[in-house]
Amino acid sequence: MNITASAIALRVDDAAASAEFFTSHLGFREVVSVGEEYICLSRDDSAADIVLLNRSAESPHGRGPTNVTVTFTVTAIAAEYARLRQEDAPISTPLRQKPWGEWVFQLTDPNGVVIELVEWVAPAGA
Repeated sequence: MNITASAIALRVDDAAASAEFFTSHLGFREVVSVGEEYICLSRDDSAADIVLLNRSAESPHGRGPTNVTVTFTVTAIAAEYARLRQEDAPISTPLRQKPWGEWVFQLTDPNGVVIELVEWVAPAGA
């Protein structure tokens, strides 16, 4: 098997609101849209595509995305944090360093999906 692409599908109450969040704050662009029922977002780098599906009562997949965290490993995390603060993006957890060395902060989109940005840095002495 050779995986050639990846996507994260999220069932949300308002796909358009999540699409606006991903395009305005995280650099995604809309590549496919079928009304507000299905929106596919992509980037030109190796990030996974984001597929947003409006949740409906008829959905066989349940409510979702309860307790969902989408994590992207990035470079220059301090600059991204500063940029997103300047944009008044909805930062839910401020930038901090974990004991094992990674730098991390989180944003929360309008549908409650947590986006975690991480930069892996080896701890001192490692």
